[in-house]
Amino acid sequence: MIFQSVYNGPVQYFARLVREERVVIERFDSYLKQTYRNRCRILGANGPITLSVPVVKTAGQKMLVKDVRIDNSVPWQRIHWKSIFSAYASSPFFEFTMDDLFVYYEKQIEFLLDLNHGLLTTALSLLGLSVTVSYTDDFVPVGEVRTDPRLLIHPKRDCHIDDPDFNPAPYKQVFSEKHGFVPNLSIIDLLFNEGSNARVILEKSLDTKT
Repeated sequence: MIFQSVYNGPVQYFARLVREERVVIERFDSYLKQTYRNRCRILGANGPITLSVPVVKTAGQKMLVKDVRIDNSVPWQRIHWKSIFSAYASSPFFEFTMDDLFVYYEKQIEFLLDLNHGLLTTALSLLGLSVTVSYTDDFVPVGEVRTDPRLLIHPKRDCHIDDPDFNPAPYKQVFSEKHGFVPNLSIIDLLFNEGSNARVILEKSLDTKT
């Protein structure tokens, strides 16, 4: 199964990875704005927050995901980490997880694909998942919306409607008393709040009969 490259991908993305021994990431697809490729959602005191990694724009030209460069002239790392720290410093597993993630917010990385790869493999390790990650050598044609994660997992799609196999299992979030349970946030929300139990939440969130 082919997956898209994502930045601190949503629970929906990782719920599917729980069942995979090997995942192939598409790197020859066209880069599109407003996708999980360069953005994630976390939960702050005032509600959900979208964090976007700025990229170097090429006027009038399409870019392949493998060629997308991060715009490091913008202090996005400081901004993102400040938001993450503010949102999760009081979470149960922040101190146990923060060092593994902070490394990606203190050094400059040129390509978005490399940043996403590092965060993906780190998340898989924290989840205790032995998943081999590889990349396509050429573009793989997209399948049906309901079965192809590249189309199915998208911030503008309603995961409850478009992905009936995904039923996000609730867990206690830092600001759940104020906002209630907010489903399908970034995997870091689940890791900071549930720690080693995050894998169990992911397993409960996807219909294993499919």
